Amino acid sequence: MSALRAWLAALVLLAPAAAQNLDAPAQLGQEEARASLDKALAWLLEKQNPDGSWGTGAMDGLLELGFSIESFYSWQVASNSIACLAMLGAPESAARTAVLERGIHWLEETRVPQRGSDWDIDYVWGGLFGFAAAIELASDPHFRTPEWAPRLEALAKRYFAILEANQVPTGGWGYYDDPIFSRRPKWATSFSTATVLPALKRAEELGWVSDPKIRARATEFVSQCSLPNGAYAYDLSPIPWVGGDSINNVKGSLGRIQACNWALYSVGEKKVSVERLRAGLEAFFEHHRFLDVAFMDPVPHEAYYFNSGYFYLFAHYYAARVINLLPADERELWHARLRPHLVKVMRKDGASTDFLTSSYMKVAGTAFSALALEFGLPREIEKRPR
Repeated sequence: MSALRAWLAALVLLAPAAAQNLDAPAQLGQEEARASLDKALAWLLEKQNPDGSWGTGAMDGLLELGFSIESFYSWQVASNSIACLAMLGAPESAARTAVLERGIHWLEETRVPQRGSDWDIDYVWGGLFGFAAAIELASDPHFRTPEWAPRLEALAKRYFAILEANQVPTGGWGYYDDPIFSRRPKWATSFSTATVLPALKRAEELGWVSDPKIRARATEFVSQCSLPNGAYAYDLSPIPWVGGDSINNVKGSLGRIQACNWALYSVGEKKVSVERLRAGLEAFFEHHRFLDVAFMDPVPHEAYYFNSGYFYLFAHYYAARVINLLPADERELWHARLRPHLVKVMRKDGASTDFLTSSYMKVAGTAFSALALEFGLPREIEKRPR
């Protein structure tokens, strides 16, 4: 092991211990899921800052040296957007509603993220999840009121401006650029683009996005990343690498399969059928050990098939969304298989993280975990306290 690798490993060992044993039961019921969800939501309630935000917009760890300073703020915006969605889906209470509304207010009032450097355009993550969160909030019946509707429209348009400025010529969105650096970046990934396809469709229905070509080009981008083996290519390449230990092997695409299948099916792309959704989920559980191996590895793409630790909770969040696209009578069995892999990595205080212990990673990870559990539990239909 090199001196650098040993140093990185030592820093991770100094962090609060994650689940060391990734063994889990084959299934977990709703009662156990509800208890774990309550812990995750309690952590989000406790950790919200007085201004309504979570985490910080600054680098708070030594494992991310080299990124632009602006990227840390952008990741905070993205993780706060996911946290708001977790509170939106939570069983309702006055305390949780207050936390949610403070979180929305922070997203409204905080400054819009900016491009960090010539190559580092991670501020796109703020646009992707900020826009997606605003659309989901606006689509919830509790927020379709004269007070909230114009505020959420403004919020959606605020973060859509980032997407509009950064859609690459081939139609997707990414978070880095390559030389020769340009105002409009040139590289995109399948999974980042997938995060906003359904939101773009809903925004068109609301009249908040007037150009349908934006979604059409993004949909075509994700569709073109689909591979015959059932995986989705990491990015769009004329001749994708699919042999051997490629990241484009199904075993390296477990999370991308879920996100891209969910996105394409949700916007009506015919190539993704219910059968394909099921096949993607079966592959997810069959090869889950490759996500387990990468869990909390501080070196990106070091694990088998170039998996990274930060694939883990993202993958489970979108797997839960895919499950809820299946016929209703199938969903509980799938959720029962998914829950153990969320609960086994949850820390004693209710937090979850899969890569680093940076504040934005803990906020996003805990929110992803809470959302994945929420999707598998009956939602209480009550008027949200005002």
